[in-house]
Amino acid sequence: MDMLSAFGPAALFMISMTITPGPNNMMLTASGANYGFRRTLPHLLGIIGGCFVLFASLALGLGVVFERFPLVQTLLRIIGSLYLLYLAWGIATAPPPHFGASEGRPLSFWQAAAFQFANPKAWVMGLTLMASFLPENGNTVVNALVLAGVAELVGFPCIALWAGFGTAIGRWLKGPRAWRVFNVTMGALTAACVIFILG
Repeated sequence: MDMLSAFGPAALFMISMTITPGPNNMMLTASGANYGFRRTLPHLLGIIGGCFVLFASLALGLGVVFERFPLVQTLLRIIGSLYLLYLAWGIATAPPPHFGASEGRPLSFWQAAAFQFANPKAWVMGLTLMASFLPENGNTVVNALVLAGVAELVGFPCIALWAGFGTAIGRWLKGPRAWRVFNVTMGALTAACVIFILG
């Protein structure tokens, strides 16, 4: 398979993976609702940047580290689960944005990028993408970078939909009680992703 013929199937794969629920999309929905789309952009770009580095690294041999040292993968899962629970708690207890809550902040670019290395869905995406669609002919480094770049170009609008969905919900919610119910629900859904990490 050459690079051009890999684009179509890889793009379809990335659409199916990035438009479906997962830790990133739950957090983007909550962030969009609480902070708006513009303030959520660094979080969005951090996901894209982190996944790009992760996917390219997997193609260039990071996956072998996990095969040789499974303890590393176990530790990453535990750290990722604890961090995700911390983020879920922050979402669930976030005060309503229109009712005296100015201290909250969306995830930064670097926080979102770093989280991808503990996000099991990102690992599954990256491993499957590179194992299935990385061309065998040509320069491996160039192919890995191009494929990771194309994957993130396709993935960006898909995850942006979740942030936009959250922004729309934020305009619809009225009153502190509705916000509390929304934030607790989003926090619980984010925490529930730990089941897939440790399962």
